[in-house]
Amino acid sequence: MNTTTVSLPPTLELNIDLTDEQFFQLCQNNRDLKFERTASGELIIMPPTGSNTSDRNADLTYQLRAWSRQNKLGKSFDSSGGFKLPNGAERSPDASWVKMERWNALSEAEKERFAPLCPDFVVELMSPSDSLEKTQAKMMEYYMENGARLGWLINRGQQQVEIYRPNREVEILQSPKTLSGEDVLPGFVLDLVEIL
Repeated sequence: MNTTTVSLPPTLELNIDLTDEQFFQLCQNNRDLKFERTASGELIIMPPTGSNTSDRNADLTYQLRAWSRQNKLGKSFDSSGGFKLPNGAERSPDASWVKMERWNALSEAEKERFAPLCPDFVVELMSPSDSLEKTQAKMMEYYMENGARLGWLINRGQQQVEIYRPNREVEILQSPKTLSGEDVLPGFVLDLVEIL
């Protein structure tokens, strides 16, 4: 049996709600683990991904970062970047992007913690152990309903991509070779050959 030791603040009981500061310190004190928190305060501890998923996620974030650095329209983030969403949840998409005007409106202190906003663009890259239903719910409840303008759920197991846009039905593409960033990420085209 594998066990994990989690370092909790000395006065914290497991059934007590965490303040934003306590949650941030929990994450900082346990950097080998990835935490997220739902809007209702449920703590989620996520295991590291397998090597195949990590390799594909690195390719995804590399492509997004290269596009973002070239046009300087915003900031791109990898899977370790947390965001404090408007509904109170703290989430970390596998890749994300925030428009520069929104990023620049944050204080330096806000940028050092979990940025208090929902990214304009989010990607969830499913690993074999992820639940499709939970990932779909995450896309809707935590990203689209909090202000994301474009979201991609990349489902390698089904060779599908689900495209999420505000106030529209989810579009499902079967085995696409590329994805367009549309008007949210103008000129960005994700090459899926090494990812899907």
